[in-house]
Amino acid sequence: MNDFKVPEEYYCTLFHEMVHSTGHNSRLTRPGITTQGVAFGDEVYSKEELIAEMGAAMLCGVAGIDNSTIENSASYIASWIRALKNDNRLVLQAAAQAQKASDYILGETKGLPAED
Repeated sequence: MNDFKVPEEYYCTLFHEMVHSTGHNSRLTRPGITTQGVAFGDEVYSKEELIAEMGAAMLCGVAGIDNSTIENSASYIASWIRALKNDNRLVLQAAAQAQKASDYILGETKGLPAED
């Protein structure tokens, strides 16, 4: 936490990484996590970053973290949207995946894959 200017930035980053963790095969199985050979900046990587940042923003809202990190999140999201050539369909798909990841983290399992 000492590496962050304010605690809100720490939690925003923590939530971002937690959303990435939900992409594992044993959880929600997202291509950005499960695909071998994904490289920084390619489409699969970019989509996963967009999902993680959107999910982090959702979790910040649930946690009551104020808008002090919103500029950083918006800028980060905008950079990945540009990397995806402003395809609005991908934004909606990423938002849906971010919501599933947030729900998974929060233990809200309605509509999520059943566990074995």
